Amino acid sequence: MGDSIYIHIPFCEHICHYCDFNKVFLENQPVDAYVDALIKEVQRSPQAREQRPIRTIYIGGGTPTALTAKQLETLCQALHKELNLSALIEWSVEVNPDSATADRLNVMKRFGVNRLSLGVQTFSQPILTEIGRTHSPEGVHEAIQKARESGFTNLSVDLMLGLPNQSVADFKESLEKALELDVEHISAYMLKVEKQTVFYNRKKKGTLSLPPEEDDVAMYDLLTEMTKAHGLYQYELSNFGKPGYESQHNLVYWNNLSYAGFGAGASGYEGRVRYQNINPIQKYIDAINQNGSAHYRRHDVSTAEYLEEAVFLGLRKRAGIKKADFKERYGFDLDQLFKDEIASGVKKGLLKDGETTLALTEEGLLLANEAFELFVASLDETLYS
Repeated sequence: MGDSIYIHIPFCEHICHYCDFNKVFLENQPVDAYVDALIKEVQRSPQAREQRPIRTIYIGGGTPTALTAKQLETLCQALHKELNLSALIEWSVEVNPDSATADRLNVMKRFGVNRLSLGVQTFSQPILTEIGRTHSPEGVHEAIQKARESGFTNLSVDLMLGLPNQSVADFKESLEKALELDVEHISAYMLKVEKQTVFYNRKKKGTLSLPPEEDDVAMYDLLTEMTKAHGLYQYELSNFGKPGYESQHNLVYWNNLSYAGFGAGASGYEGRVRYQNINPIQKYIDAINQNGSAHYRRHDVSTAEYLEEAVFLGLRKRAGIKKADFKERYGFDLDQLFKDEIASGVKKGLLKDGETTLALTEEGLLLANEAFELFVASLDETLYS
């Protein structure tokens, strides 16, 4: 099939109040040295050394478009030089509407980027301010127009549900405006208050006003109904696309396949080993320059974990898990391996156990984490070592 790679750009011109990804303020950062280190890490990877065909690339952040057009050109040019991109089907880049300038967009298009993911989150200006976003609703329309003018035909918009002071009506209006843009894909994520964020500190102080649970449910119901009515079908818990515009890179994660991670804080999963790079920017640069690698955390995935992950990742997909495919790939009968867990999920109304497929029910979509927890650490490690 080909390899998949994730590249992390940790720089941001402003830190959003909900974000817990590895990121730093752009000002006074060694950006050129970071890009050079990224290129060195790619050069020394098995993907480059063995010239493995690359199937998908995803550049995320942080804010990839915090890089200048020249820095983006340097990075994209190096990826073409070092990697075998003959089998590439999808190259995605996350874009902040504020930094979707014509020069950046033209560079990305020229080097083969064919999918942009725009971090919109909401079309409500008061809520944008509340969550620490610096773009305006008008700026989103301008960014979409520039992207279309640059030749991009695969655009995705990110929205968020359950934001502070967000009403069901607020979310409905934002979703309507996103659908009016006629983009090929929408991702919509429920806010999760993570540690080391502004929102986490406010929650501890009791100053974070979040919608009640029933409003979260109503927002999600609107999401599934309105996207379907506009020709976007739900293929994963939080992802909706026109037919043929599913995120091929993200499907790598949900199909429990391998991927390589490059950049500060990036994670990878290769050969049943999960690893993570050093987070601090300068320490990452130093590690690459001195050792050619910045891996600092490694976990060998046991057979039991591998099987459990296959199920709770696969259940994220709306189509669920095909039992015959599971048996062919993993060598185990899904119904026998997880007999008790599946029975419990069916009894709770979270799972539908068909003859050929295991999938989440409508209720299971809303309570997905509860369904996934049925399979976490459920197998006896000693029986599958």
